[in-house]
Amino acid sequence: MRSKLQPPPEIITRHGIDALVLARKDTEALPRQRGMDSGHPLHLNAGSPAQPLALRRNEAVSSDSAAAASVELTAEFEKQFVGGPLIKAELRGAGHAYSPTVLFGPSGSGKSTALRCLAGLERPDRGMIRFGDEVWFDSARRIFLPPQRRRIGYLFQDYALFPHLRVAQNIAYGLGKIPAAERRERIEEITALLELSDLADRYPKQLSGGQQQRVALARALVCRPRLLLLDEPLSALDAPTREHLRRQLRRWLVQLRIATIVVTHDRLEAIALGDHIVIFEAGRVRQSGSVQQVFSAPVDLAVARIVGVDTIERGKVVRVSDGLATIQVGPKKLIALASSSNHGEPGDEVYICIHAEDVVLEQSGAIPPQSSARNRLLGHVQSLDREGPLVRISLHCGFPLKALVTYQACQNMKLREGDEIVALIKAPAIHLIPRGSSR
Repeated sequence: MRSKLQPPPEIITRHGIDALVLARKDTEALPRQRGMDSGHPLHLNAGSPAQPLALRRNEAVSSDSAAAASVELTAEFEKQFVGGPLIKAELRGAGHAYSPTVLFGPSGSGKSTALRCLAGLERPDRGMIRFGDEVWFDSARRIFLPPQRRRIGYLFQDYALFPHLRVAQNIAYGLGKIPAAERRERIEEITALLELSDLADRYPKQLSGGQQQRVALARALVCRPRLLLLDEPLSALDAPTREHLRRQLRRWLVQLRIATIVVTHDRLEAIALGDHIVIFEAGRVRQSGSVQQVFSAPVDLAVARIVGVDTIERGKVVRVSDGLATIQVGPKKLIALASSSNHGEPGDEVYICIHAEDVVLEQSGAIPPQSSARNRLLGHVQSLDREGPLVRISLHCGFPLKALVTYQACQNMKLREGDEIVALIKAPAIHLIPRGSSR
């Protein structure tokens, strides 16, 4: 006879099985892996040269300690499915403690596969994954630590809640055999934080999408994981709920101080949730760094397109003086910052990259306001596309240019297709990519 807390056959989907695997405790019988000692953690050889990924977690410290200890995750591995692309993940680099890291890129770029390999839900073909002094995977030493021994929390895209269990039972599923008092305390603590206390006796089908998301997050957090992995956590929600929970999720992650990796292909979600970002494209890591750095200064054309640079045009450096480069773009000349990193030398062929939100518009013939913008371009409005409270405006200023303004600003300027307009762009807002780095 099946126990009440055992899942019924209809939920044995891929994510349902994964959820069960992650919920199993260290005390349960597990297949032994070569190189794995169930009684002791796996330790690295001293002096490993690999650099850590920007992920750290808080350890128990005394109240008089000024800084918390941290554990660092380093991963370098490959994974390929039959008929699929080779996923080659290299996640390394220093960062700040408790800063959420985002794996960002288009669908099919390898983000979720990389996340599942970190969780132990997929086994890489080769490479190494370590967390602090624990080896989670090492193909050379034939080590593979199963997911339930990694003490991670995992939030699936479809949440993978058990439909036959109430909210409190779903949350408690992975707690295993702990004293009843501690079980109640943990459930009450996490349901209070995620505003689920009044929903404890409901079944998943009685919850909204946003409530189901919070229950799944609570189940991932109640076991107090060392690392939290979120796979497209907001993708299944409608737009208003997604916008609301985006802000809440960021606040919870900061408050909980748990090392977190978030997978998303949504630009707004990446900016809102992450402090650090890793760009994936065609199974490869193309760039990593702070969100601000990567979005404002993509290393190549592929990354510029992935992060959503609105205007990308060919240009040629014609002059460099006092740290400023003059770029010929069609019949127009633009002033951008010049540096050795962006190949700002006379004769260099480059791409100019401009985000639409960095373009300021003013009506033609109006008295110019005081502005530090070095680029003033006369152009014409080609189209206006409403995007909620914003309007995306396509201009022709000798070359195609996109601008993003509020709907109210558009109304105040009474903009229409064909109107003459002046676009202002500051030199630091123009990023140069050497033409040879295009793909």
